Formats: sequence, structure tokens, C-alpha cells
Amino acid sequence: MVYKKPTIEKVHYSVHEVAEMLGVNDSNIRYWSDEFNTIKPYRNKRGVRYYSKEDIKEFELIQYLVKERKYTIEGAKKKLRDNRDDVVNNQQVVARLQDVKQMLLNIKKELD
Repeated sequence: MVYKKPTIEKVHYSVHEVAEMLGVNDSNIRYWSDEFNTIKPYRNKRGVRYYSKEDIKEFELIQYLVKERKYTIEGAKKKLRDNRDDVVNNQQVVARLQDVKQMLLNIKKELD
């Protein structure tokens, strides 16, 4: 029987790790964390913020609205509050389409 080393997934991510995942500055993560009350970071004794996977999903929605759809912070708050399900669905569709586009570009590159 082959031994499989268990994979350990992190529970909390630092501001810097989240910023790298999303391709934004650390200050954007801190600002969005302060502005959107749906994000509840865990803070250690020194006050350092750590984010869960649910928080990261929320950051992805915020990034979609603010960076891609060009909403203001207030507009993004209102959109998430009023029509959250549509935002989630639209963000998922856009992400899938970007994946398909990248896949097709890779195939085209291999054929050339």
C-alpha cells in the first residue's frame, strides 16, 4: 500500500498572502477589510489580521466589483447588499470564461 502524505491546508492567511493571491497591494486588503463589514479577520494578541477562506472569497467578489467592473467602494457595498447572488454568479461566469480563454490561447500557442 502506498503511503500518502496528508496535505495540510492553512486555516488563516496573512494580509500579504491574501494580497499576493489577488494580485493587489497589502493596503487594498486592509482598506477593504475595514470598509466591508462582511469580512471578519481573526486578530492575534498583537492585533495582526489573519483571513479565512470565506474572507478570501469575499475579497474576490470585492475585487471583481471594484477592479473589473469599476464600482466605487460605496457602489460595491450597495451591490453586495442588494443583489449578492447575481454578483456571485457573474463573478463565477467571468472566472470560467477567463479560464477557457487562457486554455484556448495555450492551445493556439502550441499549434503555432
